[in-house]
Amino acid sequence: MKKSKPFPVPVRLGYSCRKCPAYCCTYEEIPVKARDIARLARHFGIEPAQAEARFTRLDEKGEARVLRHRKDEVFKTACMFLDRESRQCTVYESRPAICGDFPGGTRCGYYDFLKFERKHQEDPEFIALT
Repeated sequence: MKKSKPFPVPVRLGYSCRKCPAYCCTYEEIPVKARDIARLARHFGIEPAQAEARFTRLDEKGEARVLRHRKDEVFKTACMFLDRESRQCTVYESRPAICGDFPGGTRCGYYDFLKFERKHQEDPEFIALT
């Protein structure tokens, strides 16, 4: 007799990226690997070397590649791929692995913080800039 596989329990996420102003996209250094750069190159139809030069820079230690940033109206700077109006990723299907893995669980500390601040400020649109 074959053993049946257990019915998968749906994962309930404790956050909604669509309601967040993109805190995670404002990390000063968002590291990328060669695979990430190749994926971005395919997305834009360019060579990986072009993608590396156009979309990344060396980190402060000069050891690793990180995504470039640009000025942002909400935060000081944000990832160059963040749409500043919708607050969504413009390369979502080709985003770096670290972005796809974030926050790494069913809860997001940024989202919890955002909900807390909005509740206590009694303002559903409030964005804490700390």
